[in-house]
Amino acid sequence: MDFWLILYVIDWILFIPVAGTVLYLGVFAIFSLFTRSTETTVSKTQRRFCILIPAYQQDKVIEHTVLSILGQSYPQRLFDVTVISDHQSEITNMKLAQYPITLLTPNFAESSKAKSLQYAILNLPEFKIYDVVIIIDADNIVDQDFLTKINDAYEASATRAIQAHKVSRNRDTAAARMDAIFEEINNSIFRKGHINAGLSASLAGSGTAFDFNWFKANVMKAKTAGEDKELEALLLRQQIYIDYFDNILIYAEKTRTTTKLNEQRGRWATKQFHNLLRNIKFLPGAIFNKQYDLADKLIQWMLVPRTTMVGIIMIMAVVLPFIYFSLALKWWAIGAVCLLFFALATPDYLVDEMWDKTFLRSPLVSLWGFVNTRFFNNLRQTKFVKKSRKKA
Repeated sequence: MDFWLILYVIDWILFIPVAGTVLYLGVFAIFSLFTRSTETTVSKTQRRFCILIPAYQQDKVIEHTVLSILGQSYPQRLFDVTVISDHQSEITNMKLAQYPITLLTPNFAESSKAKSLQYAILNLPEFKIYDVVIIIDADNIVDQDFLTKINDAYEASATRAIQAHKVSRNRDTAAARMDAIFEEINNSIFRKGHINAGLSASLAGSGTAFDFNWFKANVMKAKTAGEDKELEALLLRQQIYIDYFDNILIYAEKTRTTTKLNEQRGRWATKQFHNLLRNIKFLPGAIFNKQYDLADKLIQWMLVPRTTMVGIIMIMAVVLPFIYFSLALKWWAIGAVCLLFFALATPDYLVDEMWDKTFLRSPLVSLWGFVNTRFFNNLRQTKFVKKSRKKA
């Protein structure tokens, strides 16, 4: 086969899904620019909350999270905190046991967040009655009025699932700053932009409130490490709207190294692909029955992962000029448009003196992290195997 024909085919096979992904992100980045009032009236009803904190080897941060929850201005008689301490030290468990919480200490052979949540539901006291369950990660910190705002928002939304605004606790390294930017881009595009367009928001894994009875009945259906996406699919298949409140903040610890950041993104991409395979069969029915939230979610999971997308754009934009200059022009254009949409989706408070050292260099940092994770680790492993064979 002719070399140039192969080049054209590869070029367009890569460009079409990348361009489609950029277009999708751009539409909701623009929607995120519109303002939507998140002010809620004071709720006349004070709900009972069950707060679940799955903690897997989070000895360094879990105590701070528990203290932030216990320090709520919401009446303490109306919320209970349950920590699922999985593979944590005895010292950590002894410290946690001193607080007015329920401490569960499972010892799973293969741990997952889904197993921890299921374990908690199965071990809650039967005489306890709750209205809402809130999922919080072990490295999260919340403000004193967090539960009060969730209570008001839950009544205002009139739905059975709401997502709080997840932001970064730390921006002390280049990777942490980049992760903070990516988190806010996700908030803008997949939550605020979707809500403004009349579609359900995406779940963020923590800072999520569910109707307790719905959660109790459906969390048992979660089978993988991507339990938040499984629950999200169940909500949308049952036509339950997911609301998002930009003014309810939950602060999350961000990874400090580029390698871990890329490994995290890789795990998320894998979860996204697996959930797509499980739910793609519902796409025709969702379109036919006008279940736009579910159809949008399935289309969203078909998109090229953003780290992969940026890597493809960079490689094609750098390599093609040396092979066929004119083919590179559209990659330069789509790269510029992509950066523009990301910039639109980034809130003003992140555009500080470090902006040019993080956002504008993020494609290079992402690419280096990918190479360092995949290539050099494999290279080190190969060298180790060779040395082992020589010694043998």
